[in-house]
Amino acid sequence: MWRGLWTLVSRAARGPHRYGTSDPEPQVAPMTVLPPSRRSSRLYPADTHLFNILGPQSFTGEDCAEFHVHGGPAVVSGVLQALGSVPGLRPAEAGEFTRRAFAHGKLSLTEVEGLADLIHAETEAQRRQALRQLDGELGDLCRGWAETLTKALAHVEAYIDFSEDDNLEEGVLDQADSEVRKLEVALGVHLRDARRGQRLRSGAHVVVAGPPNAGKSSLVNLLSRKPVSIVSPEPGTTRDVLETPVDLAGFPALLSDTAGLREGVGPVEQEGVRRAQKRLEQADLILAVLDASDLASPASCNFLDTVVIPAGAGNPSGNSQRLLLVLNKSDLLPAGCSDPHPDLPSHLLLSCLTGEGLDGLLEALKKELAALCGDPSTGPLLTRSRHQHHLQGCLNALGQYKQARDLALAAEALRVARGHLSCLTGGGGTEEILDIIFRDFCVGK
Repeated sequence: MWRGLWTLVSRAARGPHRYGTSDPEPQVAPMTVLPPSRRSSRLYPADTHLFNILGPQSFTGEDCAEFHVHGGPAVVSGVLQALGSVPGLRPAEAGEFTRRAFAHGKLSLTEVEGLADLIHAETEAQRRQALRQLDGELGDLCRGWAETLTKALAHVEAYIDFSEDDNLEEGVLDQADSEVRKLEVALGVHLRDARRGQRLRSGAHVVVAGPPNAGKSSLVNLLSRKPVSIVSPEPGTTRDVLETPVDLAGFPALLSDTAGLREGVGPVEQEGVRRAQKRLEQADLILAVLDASDLASPASCNFLDTVVIPAGAGNPSGNSQRLLLVLNKSDLLPAGCSDPHPDLPSHLLLSCLTGEGLDGLLEALKKELAALCGDPSTGPLLTRSRHQHHLQGCLNALGQYKQARDLALAAEALRVARGHLSCLTGGGGTEEILDIIFRDFCVGK
């Protein structure tokens, strides 16, 4: 088959004879042996190469051949057409090469997920997190936990089998209990990450809210760097929720522009207000926008009393919803007035018109989003719901171990806990789960 590949690809790359006659035999030396591994063999034309990689050094762990084809689409199409006529060759399914790498033990399931996240990464934080997971950081952590459970299980089973043996080391069960307690603490820390890893992967929900004409739509356009929302001096221009994915200071976010919060308007705008209030309840972070030159208006005062103060502005360490108060239109303030309202909760001055204060807002957003999404450099993050599911299942099994009054039941609880960790890294995944993971890959990867 290798010799057939050589001939067909060479003929396809060369194309028809310039005088319209059939193309002569390719001007390459006949291939009598397999090309050396990791060596490039030149085909015709001179800028087309066959790169052979023998397993298990290849990405999939199998023997692989890579064709490095240069030129226009016609050359590439010709090569693909030639390859398609070789018996036994077919186009790869989406994610098939990565799935083969997983099947041959070249990648764990968490590393596969890291590769998928890297392919779809749109921000710097997502890229860093995906690379760390692809490098095996989460998988190594889970395997370390699994080794801890294996030792604890070995101690329990040794006590069951050899408890009457005088040679059995004292304190065997105490050692197992100690290891289980330490593991419970470690699992609890990762499960209490408040979905940070999942937010980092899919984006934090940032809702821009405020009274009419505060400059919410202008702020959304400024942060997204494109005209997402219509800007008009007429109050109530935005009547529905407009959403756009953005990169905020290196973190992914879904930015929502909402209707101005006020009462006594028509039914259409009232529906917009109702939707805005619903989005506020779902927000990970609220960007509360007020007109710095009109803070005494009834709409501004009502927004402060009903949204800003209850959300606990300036108190991100508490359990309240995260909120950044932004006083827009600072360009309308009197000259030399650095902070006209020091009695307000912690806030930022901004002018969407001039851009003054934008750097300070982006820095504040970076800190808030880092707290919401987590910092990939601090350790592995749980980026998918199945990570949470298996770690929670492991923790529940350890709870059953502590409550078991029979050593056989305690040993079984440790087996269940270890099984959850095995499923997380791919040792016991079902075909349905694998299909879901690999279908998100691009064709040919």
